[in-house]
Amino acid sequence: MRTLTCPTCAAQVKPDDLICFTCGSNLPRRGPDDDPPAPATVMQEYLRREEGAGRISPAVLRLAFPTGNVEVPAGTSLLLGRDPAESLVAAAFSGFENVSRRHATVTVDDHGHASIRDEHSTNGTFVNGDRVLPGTAVRLADGDTVRLGADATGEVLLPRQEADPASFSRDGD
Repeated sequence: MRTLTCPTCAAQVKPDDLICFTCGSNLPRRGPDDDPPAPATVMQEYLRREEGAGRISPAVLRLAFPTGNVEVPAGTSLLLGRDPAESLVAAAFSGFENVSRRHATVTVDDHGHASIRDEHSTNGTFVNGDRVLPGTAVRLADGDTVRLGADATGEVLLPRQEADPASFSRDGD
C-alpha cells in the first residue's frame, strides 16, 4: 500500500480519505485514470474471444423502385406497405393502390443474407415472377425482381458477400 501525504501539511493520509485529519484541508480526489482497471468479466472475455466470429456485415440491401430506393441495413428488417403508421417507407408506395397497408417484410440478417415475406397482402408479393406464399420467407439475391401487387416493381441490389474463410478447406471441398 503506498503512502500518501497531505499537500498542505505533509501529514500521512489514507488513499480513501477526503480530508486531512491533521489540518482539515480537502484532499485532491483520485481521477478514474488512477484506479487500476477492473478485471474482465466472464461475458467480456467471451465476447473478446468471439470477436470477428459474429461480426455484423456492412451489407445493405437496396430495392430500387421507380418511386425511390428502399434500403435495409444488415441485422434489420423493414415492413413495406402504404400505411405510414406501420411502414417507414410508405411514401414510396403511396401511389400504388394495389399495395397493401402491411404488404411484405424484408429482412437482412447479420451476415448480409436477405429475404422477403408476404404479410398476407391482398394482391400478393412476387420474386422473379413467382408468388411468395403468405407468411413464408423467400431468399433474395442480387439482380432479383420484387413486385408488390400488380405494378410496384423493384430490383434487388445486394453487395456480393465475401466467402467466409472458415468455410475453406485444404481438400478443395
